[in-house]
Amino acid sequence: MDTGEMDDRTKPFDFDVSHRDLIHQVAFDYHGRRLATCSSDMTLSVWDRGSDGTWTKAASWKVHGGAVWRVVWAHPEFGQLLATCSYDRSVHIWEEIRSGPGAEGRKGARWVRKAYLTDSRANVTDIAFAPRHLGLMLATVSAQGVVRIYEAADVMDLSRWSLCHELQAFYTRCGCVEWSRSRIHRPLLAVASDDKRAENDERIVIYEHNENL
Repeated sequence: MDTGEMDDRTKPFDFDVSHRDLIHQVAFDYHGRRLATCSSDMTLSVWDRGSDGTWTKAASWKVHGGAVWRVVWAHPEFGQLLATCSYDRSVHIWEEIRSGPGAEGRKGARWVRKAYLTDSRANVTDIAFAPRHLGLMLATVSAQGVVRIYEAADVMDLSRWSLCHELQAFYTRCGCVEWSRSRIHRPLLAVASDDKRAENDERIVIYEHNENL
């Protein structure tokens, strides 16, 4: 593969990202038309793709009191919804509120914090929304090895999130979390440790949800 030449399939877009520190994650929305970025500068930026393929920054704001490690989009069935987690030990839920009609109404749109989850006593290292068929649920992991699963019981009231499960996956740092997207099997949640102190057989844990227990 020749990496010295670029064609139209691999042409990069230049971004004036405006982040003043390390960027820790980029995340496309479900349709690939929006992009979110988060940084150690404590800010989050949202970008929109135009009909000509160019990207325009739609919003940028301070979201935490520490480095922002992760940003994730919820399924669009639940609206324009983002979650962020940070070194400041918190998770924030953000919703875009539009004042204009239709897809072009984003000029008057603003992002509003709907919920503030502060159960963690340590750095929150990763977050993941559950697949749509499980409802509006969010998994979080922390530097203390704790997994927490939250649920919005009423999707019309995003200020209310219940802590459904709290699990001690490791006694070392959790580095990442992911849901299985399968509709065939019972819901699965995988958690991994990126801590050098973890033993080889204690680096990954998979949880299976069983409604009969």
